[in-house]
Amino acid sequence: MTTFTLRRDAFGKLILTNAEGEEFVGVAPVRSFPVQAPMKGISLVRDGGKEVGWIDDLETMPAEIRALVTEELDGREFMPEIRAIKAVSSFATPCTWTVATDRGDTEFVLKGEEDIRRLGAYSLLIADSHGIHFLIRDMFAIDRGSRKILDRFL
Repeated sequence: MTTFTLRRDAFGKLILTNAEGEEFVGVAPVRSFPVQAPMKGISLVRDGGKEVGWIDDLETMPAEIRALVTEELDGREFMPEIRAIKAVSSFATPCTWTVATDRGDTEFVLKGEEDIRRLGAYSLLIADSHGIHFLIRDMFAIDRGSRKILDRFL
């Protein structure tokens, strides 16, 4: 059961109205588990980070709320998922990686091996020299050549 409503104002800001009728302008959705469970545990926070709403599972929400939250998250989050590692300039850091992602092919500079973080048993988060994060959802599911390159850095 939804205990709040969500809509946009004329300026494009999200407005949450709770069960008591209080309105909160400019709320932002924040994922609790962005990699492992991106559709579960979404907090709706106002300025200052105070939580004013909670979504257990986005997929069970009414279509209007689901669309607004998804649209807002897509506009703020940018985390390409690496599908294949095509080449690296060197096995010493810093080095340039050429990768295929879900958003197209790109290159980025890996400053140091400490910029590769494990998330759970299978996932990796790689930060490039500009602070953009690339996700490898399952390091055992990528192709053999990519895995071989990756093993050199882990």
